Amino acid sequence: MTTTRTDTPPAWDERTQLATFLDYARATARAKCEDVSPENARKSLLPGSPLMTLSGLISHLHWVEYYWFQVVFLGEEDEGPWTDEDPDREMRIAVDVPLPDLLADYEQQCARYRRLVAEHDLDSTAERPVRDGRHVNLRWIILHLIEETARHNGHLDILRELADGRTGD
Repeated sequence: MTTTRTDTPPAWDERTQLATFLDYARATARAKCEDVSPENARKSLLPGSPLMTLSGLISHLHWVEYYWFQVVFLGEEDEGPWTDEDPDREMRIAVDVPLPDLLADYEQQCARYRRLVAEHDLDSTAERPVRDGRHVNLRWIILHLIEETARHNGHLDILRELADGRTGD
């Protein structure tokens, strides 16, 4: 399976450009995981970061979007897998879930959030404040998720090359 991706939007308005770049970053994360073996998906290859696996990063991206869209923007209760004692639990438990399942869950969630973004004005204010007490808007959340996903795509790229030598853009 080959993941289709483009960073060229079909229109030049701000919403379309932001949505296209977020979808491009998401598709890149999925592409980094194409045809990886189950063993390599769960393998920790960085001695200083034992939780950083391909599976762990896909799970992390899933839960990061959940947190920003559902908890911060919509103001829902935080039901993420993390705890005060294990703040990175989403990465730890991911190695027990087949990577194709993690990717399918991530894609379903992304589709739901595409609809959420389409239904709200970019200037809509989040229900919950961020750490400094300010309420960010939807535009800021989308930009933050583009940055977060793109940063972790670099990690996925490194892990994939270390796991089986596969490289790509």
